[in-house]
Amino acid sequence: MFQMIPAVIQFPDLSPILFELDLGPIHFALHWYALAYIGGFLIGWLLIMRALKTPRLWPNDTPPMDRTAFEDLLTWLILGVIVGGRLGYVLFYKPGYYLSHPIEIPMVWQGGMAFHGGFIGVVIAAALWGRKHKVPLGSLADMLAMATPPGLMLGRIANFVNAELWGKPWDGPWAVVFPGDAAQACATISAPCARHPSQLYEAGMEGLILGGLLLVMVWGFRAFKRPDLVAGVFFAGYGISRFIVEFFRQADGQFITATNPNGAVFAGMQMGQLLSLPMILIGMFFVVRALRGPRSA
Repeated sequence: MFQMIPAVIQFPDLSPILFELDLGPIHFALHWYALAYIGGFLIGWLLIMRALKTPRLWPNDTPPMDRTAFEDLLTWLILGVIVGGRLGYVLFYKPGYYLSHPIEIPMVWQGGMAFHGGFIGVVIAAALWGRKHKVPLGSLADMLAMATPPGLMLGRIANFVNAELWGKPWDGPWAVVFPGDAAQACATISAPCARHPSQLYEAGMEGLILGGLLLVMVWGFRAFKRPDLVAGVFFAGYGISRFIVEFFRQADGQFITATNPNGAVFAGMQMGQLLSLPMILIGMFFVVRALRGPRSA
């Protein structure tokens, strides 16, 4: 028996490519997803530069680094995001495919990045840079956490524009009919099959709400004066947001089988939920430790 969805929102006529041109033998195309990465880094850079120019926000009214040092750090972070995000996607989501096609692992332009992998890459890059330059890791983590949500929000909006990572079938008032055979392959729903716009849920929770909370903490309550507090709220906040959204998001196709239609990988959880649990626990640990310690001047 098929279920009919009476009222849906047709996916807007959006192209994943902002513009494209040919430069002799070279074809260049600027994708919205690439623009989201660029915009996220730019907004994060502006937020950090503003914070570094405001000594009263930091422990002992002393920023942990100057502009030149931060620009050096930015190079490390970009590499951490790209390498970590790609390897995370390869290891967490398609290890079998890339084991058979190892030459495709560095082909990031074909798509395939994992936030949790990019997060690990950034943590490693920042920790190595911080130790090398003797920058307090707590303040460094707080600074980067404050600057991350805008990039998450833009990235999720780009996912929506690309009509990818959509949600589960739904008949609610803002359900969206995404294009493509995969999006329309709903076993119990006749066409058109509408779905949760879970990309926009993530943009709102991980980007707008979490980002706004962190900015209020930093600028309204000077949370940088308790090292690890902002980073802890970010870790836990992202993990909780992602865990919740996964209830509405379609599981990755490689985990869906006839006997496992929900794509669970462990204890009924999807991969995104499983990977978010350590972030929640680590974040809560940082928050408790920061609140128990003394607040600096």
